[in-house]
Amino acid sequence: MVQHHIEACARVPGMKEILLLGFYQPHEALSRFLVAAQQEFRIPIRYLQEYAALGTAGGIYHFRDQILSGGAEAFFVLNADVCSEFPLQEMLEFGQQHGDAHGFVILGTTANRTQALNYGCIVANADTQEVQHYVEKPSTFVSEVINCGVYLFTPAIFQHIGEVFQRQQQELALCPYLGEESSNGWQRAEVIRLEQDVFTALAGRGKLYVYKTDGFWSQIKSAGSAIYASRLYLNQYSKTHPERLAQNKPGGPVIRGNVYIHPTASIDSTAVLGPNVSIGEGVTVGAGVRVRESIVLHGAALHDHTCVLNTIVGWDSTIGRWARVEGTPSDPNPNDPYAKIDSESLFRDGRLTPSITILGCSVTIPAEVVILNSIVLPHKELSRSCKNQIIL
Repeated sequence: MVQHHIEACARVPGMKEILLLGFYQPHEALSRFLVAAQQEFRIPIRYLQEYAALGTAGGIYHFRDQILSGGAEAFFVLNADVCSEFPLQEMLEFGQQHGDAHGFVILGTTANRTQALNYGCIVANADTQEVQHYVEKPSTFVSEVINCGVYLFTPAIFQHIGEVFQRQQQELALCPYLGEESSNGWQRAEVIRLEQDVFTALAGRGKLYVYKTDGFWSQIKSAGSAIYASRLYLNQYSKTHPERLAQNKPGGPVIRGNVYIHPTASIDSTAVLGPNVSIGEGVTVGAGVRVRESIVLHGAALHDHTCVLNTIVGWDSTIGRWARVEGTPSDPNPNDPYAKIDSESLFRDGRLTPSITILGCSVTIPAEVVILNSIVLPHKELSRSCKNQIIL
């Protein structure tokens, strides 16, 4: 997911450095990825780990010295759990044309009236695009323009975040018993949310502007929504990087629609792939295999005549001969141009919601079984078919 963010940032002229901020313990796979990305995009990339989950503003405030150390005139903040065309250059030009040198820009897009309630809603001046009102996940309709989680800030943003920090410190000092509940982190003064704590206060003060994009954008709130995000990126590649997509060639597999195949993957010539398929590093696909609307991660093996539909196949997993692994798509309404993907809960009425099938890493599916609408946790060796289950 993060590679798309890095690629978009690396395209911006004058970009000096990319920082990944998170609460997660860095591990070998992340370190390898960052080294490879630095070499590919020729830009310094570092991971900075928060000592606690500090919220969307608390993290950048905690690392403000690192962010400003290169004398940054401006910097972008991108939420990791979104996919988009990331029109960063356009936001930069828009920011230079609107407001003063200390103004900030939010990337916005249009949602339908019902789904807008699930996002941060922006009311802006139609002429100047100044944000006059901001509400995070309102209970009643406010606006069809929603926050995409992509921002352009100048260093002046830290003054506004600092005001929130000082106010929260004072409130905790007045109510010290709140601090005793800080084991979950939410009562710390350092936990600051850009959306509720900063944007709500900045709206209407001539500091905040919205750049509306007509390009694609989606949240990635569940593993299953990665399939839809992959489709959006593959469709973008068909216009911007057609060389990245597989083509039908003599002696090669049958390609339907947009398909990405890593150069190290081994695909039998009788396999049929697509539309909207991504095949990772070192994957093996046998004879007569059918893959559609799926992501197959590195090292996986699909043995002869398997059928994989609406599925994420985890690293180093194996699917036996004549097995069928299938999920249920959770796409937005195709007849509504402003529809977004719904963040459905895992369960509905006490039952697992039918959705994308997900095989964790190193899962083994035996020959001639059917796996339908299921989630299989890593390192499982199945012995039978399963439907609508979470296999622990």
